[in-house]
Amino acid sequence: MEFETLQTDRLFLKKLTPEILAHLFQHYSEAEIMAMLGLRNQEEFIREKEKSRGGYTTYDRTILAFLLVLKNSNETIGRCGFHNWYAQHSRAELGYALTKEEFKRMGYMREAVQAVLKYGFEVMGLNRIEAFIGPNNIASKSIVTKYGFTQEGHLRQHYAVDGAFEDSIVYSLLKQEFAAKQ
Repeated sequence: MEFETLQTDRLFLKKLTPEILAHLFQHYSEAEIMAMLGLRNQEEFIREKEKSRGGYTTYDRTILAFLLVLKNSNETIGRCGFHNWYAQHSRAELGYALTKEEFKRMGYMREAVQAVLKYGFEVMGLNRIEAFIGPNNIASKSIVTKYGFTQEGHLRQHYAVDGAFEDSIVYSLLKQEFAAKQ
């Protein structure tokens, strides 16, 4: 299977779509899927498989994500991309995560986010990219402010984590703002 791939200095960014994920779960073994997607355990595999069965796409939104794969070892270390992509409104929500602790604080996510933002504005035709970040997530706040996102608001009890509701700080970046910084 060939992935559309972006490259940065140290990473291959392999594009995932709902169609590609469905193909993986139909034609590859659990071990192959876990290695390819960088899943750490059976629980993550089951959760990903359930999302695939339930559908990543609804009538008005979908996802587009990239696997972060180290060039030097071909190891998948995380994801970066868009969920809640509303194509008709030319906007999407940025999301990212490193799945391996040993690769945090090494600049990999900043590298990936730059390429993904460019892809979103130039290839997907987005006009607005949003990010919802927990108030205490200093690392994520640092990433979005580095790329010129503007803080817009504070959503109270916006999402649930392990049964507890947490707030989100809303950030956005417009295409014209991104272009001006390039």
